[in-house]
Amino acid sequence: MKISAFDARLGNLLEYHDKLWRVLKKNHVKPGKGGAFVQLEMKCISDGTKLNERFRSEDKIEKARVEPRRMQYLYADGVSHVFMDVKTYEQIGLAAEDFEAQSPFLLPNTEVHINFHNDIPIGVELPTTVVLQVSETDGAVKGQTASGGGKPATLETGHKVTVPVFINVGEKVRVNTDTGAYMERA
Repeated sequence: MKISAFDARLGNLLEYHDKLWRVLKKNHVKPGKGGAFVQLEMKCISDGTKLNERFRSEDKIEKARVEPRRMQYLYADGVSHVFMDVKTYEQIGLAAEDFEAQSPFLLPNTEVHINFHNDIPIGVELPTTVVLQVSETDGAVKGQTASGGGKPATLETGHKVTVPVFINVGEKVRVNTDTGAYMERA
C-alpha cells in the first residue's frame, strides 16, 4: 500500500530499496525557499543499518504488508520489552534497542499493535497519544500567566517536555507519540 511520506509514523514498517525498514525518527522541514519535506531516519530490519532519507510532499512510499496483532505491554527487563497477546495470552520479548524512540511512551498495561512479518515480530505501533503523569517540574511563580510560555517537566517515564506554567507535579498530561510534545492536560 502506497502512503505519503508525510503520513509515516514512528514504528511504521516501510519497503524501500527492496528492504524492510522501521521508522525511528521523523522530522518535518519547511525551508524558507522551496517545498516542504520530511526527513525519516530508518533502520533496516534484516541487517540493522540506518538510513536518513528526505522525501518531498508528493513522494509516495510503500508501507510493508504486515499482520498487526493487538498486544499489551507488560514490563522491561533491561534487555527487552515484554508484550502479551490479548487473545492468546502468549508473551513475547522484543529487543529494547529497537524501541529507543518509543520507550518514553510505554507504560505497563498500554495496548499497542505489534506488526508481524512472516510470523516474526518486527515493530510496534503506539497509540497517537498517551497520558503520562508529571513527576518533576518547577512550581508556578506568582505573576506568571498561562500564556507566558512554558517550563520544563519530566514525566513518569523519564521523558522531558515543555508544559504550561499551571501544570504541577502529579498531574496527568496528554503527549503526542509522534512528536513527543505536550498536547493538553488530561
